[in-house]
Amino acid sequence: MDIPYTVTARQDTGLYNAKIGIWLFLASEVMLFGALFSSYILLRVSAPENFWPHGWLNVPIGTANTLVLITSSITTVMAWASCKMNQFGKFKFYHACTILLAMTFVGIKSYEYRDKFKHYEIRTHDEVALTDGTIVRGMIEDKTKDTVSVKPSTGKPGEYQPAVTYKLDKVANVTNGKIVDGHVIEKNKDQVKLEGRYVEGREELYDLKAHKTHEHKEISIPWTQIQKIDNYGPWHNTYLAIYFTLTGLHALHVIGGALVIGFLWGPGSKLWKTDPERFTNRVEISGLFWHFVDLVWIFLFPVLYLL
Repeated sequence: MDIPYTVTARQDTGLYNAKIGIWLFLASEVMLFGALFSSYILLRVSAPENFWPHGWLNVPIGTANTLVLITSSITTVMAWASCKMNQFGKFKFYHACTILLAMTFVGIKSYEYRDKFKHYEIRTHDEVALTDGTIVRGMIEDKTKDTVSVKPSTGKPGEYQPAVTYKLDKVANVTNGKIVDGHVIEKNKDQVKLEGRYVEGREELYDLKAHKTHEHKEISIPWTQIQKIDNYGPWHNTYLAIYFTLTGLHALHVIGGALVIGFLWGPGSKLWKTDPERFTNRVEISGLFWHFVDLVWIFLFPVLYLL
């Protein structure tokens, strides 16, 4: 039995069935991401003044990922155009480029996620030297039982010194305090040495754009003053929660779209031999979804990285 309107357009809509279906699906996707963007706006405007993070994300990496997705939109259009011009070889080439670009995007985003999960905030307390307390930001590689392995930063993006393992003593309770922004470099007996700085309040740590230039010096803090070690995962604060939600859902869409495109490039391409027009329509539908995924990122990039 032949399914009607898989190639020819319906008289009532002027579109074949698959195109109607994808537009209805994309309408639901707009509502989904629209709700999440609205939630982001409400959370941001309701946050206390000076307590919404700025400069926490790597803008050059985000820019590179934006260029990757824009390029992938071009290649998927070229793949569809190649089918329309009956150039199957070029279709295979351009769709392969789209798949590689999708994998590149996911790889770069995974690197960004890894950096957040490796980056820790350590809350400590020292009544004598630091009045109420401190917060230390450093790179912790792993945690096993009562030890912590630290991979110190060299000061250059993406470069770290060999990891060193330290023993964690029993922690003390802390309610609030000042902040040290730096990296753990070594431990002598019951103290940890930091390359960091003191700041007047937590808002200074939140606004990294306004505090790019600051002097780091060596600071020693007893391990017994550590209250909490928390990485920069989605549980860290509201900003990171909505960041991981938005970018994680988008990454799932990228992976899903890449799987469909990969199927059309591989096993699904057999339809080209029997019904090339229907196959071309399938390529067009996958391209419409891919353009939507790219468009969502065009909004995500300035909202999360630049504003």
